[in-house]
Amino acid sequence: MKKLILMLMLCAPMTMMAQKFGKVNTQQIMQSLPDVAKANGEMEALQKQKENDLKSMQDELQRKADEYQKGSSTMNATAKQQKETELQTLQQKIQQAYQDGQQELQKKSNELMQPIVAKVRTAIAAVGKAGNYTFIFEDGAAVYTGTNVVDVTKEVQAKIK
Repeated sequence: MKKLILMLMLCAPMTMMAQKFGKVNTQQIMQSLPDVAKANGEMEALQKQKENDLKSMQDELQRKADEYQKGSSTMNATAKQQKETELQTLQQKIQQAYQDGQQELQKKSNELMQPIVAKVRTAIAAVGKAGNYTFIFEDGAAVYTGTNVVDVTKEVQAKIK
């Protein structure tokens, strides 16, 4: 029994030494992928479209507000109330369009980026298995990395291509 305990105590440090750690810079990998550039282009186009839609709605609101300002002195109380309600409704529509646009942009970003992120994670896992790594950390996420940590960013990039 004592020999078994002694043997386990002697083998434990060896298994700790057998662990292999890597680090990866996913930002660098993502920036180098053509899929990310394509997704960013689509997002910029959609964002520009949403900005143009909002701008036209704001221009319409400004035009109607100017009309109201010019004609308010000659309007009766009912007409004033109706015009003010119309302006408030239009302002609310603009706010709702802005919120809907932000949600649509977020949804589209997730839709475009999810397969790319999955591809990168799959490549990291493949490099980890092939290299017998115990852990692969995001570069900069670990508080301390010793000198025996291997940067596997290039290997992951090669795996994706």
